[in-house]
Amino acid sequence: MVLREWARDAHATVQAVRAAVRHVADDPSSLGDDEWLALLGASGAELDELCALADDARRTITGDELTFVVNRNLDTSVVGSGRPDVPDVSDLVVEAWELGATEICLQGPLSVDAPTDGYLRLVDTIHAAAPQMHLHAFRPPEVRDAATRMGVSVTEFLRRAHAAGLGSVPGTAAQILDGDVRAHLAGGAAPPVAEWVSTIEAAHQVGMFSTATMLYGHVETPQHQLDHLRALCEMQRRTRGFSELILMPLLPENAPPHLREVATTPVTRRETRAVHAVARLLTLGTFDHIQVAWTKHDADTTEALLGGGADDIGGLLIDGDLMPDAGQEAGRVLGVDAIADLGARLGRNPRQRTTGYADPPAQRLTPIPQVRR
Repeated sequence: MVLREWARDAHATVQAVRAAVRHVADDPSSLGDDEWLALLGASGAELDELCALADDARRTITGDELTFVVNRNLDTSVVGSGRPDVPDVSDLVVEAWELGATEICLQGPLSVDAPTDGYLRLVDTIHAAAPQMHLHAFRPPEVRDAATRMGVSVTEFLRRAHAAGLGSVPGTAAQILDGDVRAHLAGGAAPPVAEWVSTIEAAHQVGMFSTATMLYGHVETPQHQLDHLRALCEMQRRTRGFSELILMPLLPENAPPHLREVATTPVTRRETRAVHAVARLLTLGTFDHIQVAWTKHDADTTEALLGGGADDIGGLLIDGDLMPDAGQEAGRVLGVDAIADLGARLGRNPRQRTTGYADPPAQRLTPIPQVRR
């Protein structure tokens, strides 16, 4: 399949979009590829109408709540490094618990000289430090790395990790589930699509859930986006193991080194709004929750997405004081004051949730300022 020039925006014709908007308003399940592709190219008044339809669908599914989780993000390569300047991971976890977190998110590979069972040791250590903390850890590449180091199958590693306290796995590293796109982003050979799919489904089969993701806004085409969303829906129908769908733009500064010269522009706000609205409408009946990757957008775009089909804003990403830069997105903390203000502007009630979208115990609730609407 042909790839696109980096993040080049593509508008559909007004006539095609208008027809698709009318059809999606009547029955989203009956649209064909051409109509979904037209909606991905919506702009102007038609885009506004599409986003309004997506927001109506969101309201029907999740009500008028703006959900968030109190979490801390840690980098596996940092907290598992054994460096003398890094606090013990137990202390970082205890601090996060004392600050109100209900989730530790742990991503990134261990160094090649780490113990063979290094990933499993981290699970044991974190669970022992805060047994009630939910551990959301290890992307598919790290899961496969852990299994290889231990000389066991992916399923066996996941079974052991789950028994030790791993609650769920991030569905990042999906990128776009297309071999040509993945190879282009990798600058050559890339892990096969089947590896990501089988690893995530193995996690679901041993009793864990995961997030689902799409990395958009680079060399993929609207057809790639559509095929990716359909593939995620098919997985969800098989396993019912996805907790949410997170759509993340590939920012130029995060492009692979071999693409830095061509990755000169970010994806347009138009495309971002259209992708989120289409995702909401296309996944009806398979995904309840669409999360905004707020660290990847400016505040206005985040608000627009939450008013255009998305219901969840993800995690607060608290840093703590022991080692504020221990996470991959250090310094990007979202305060409850900002969530309260955002909820007021959107007419939504902020609600703290657990990683699995349940209500936290009353003693774990973070006070949210009451803002007059």
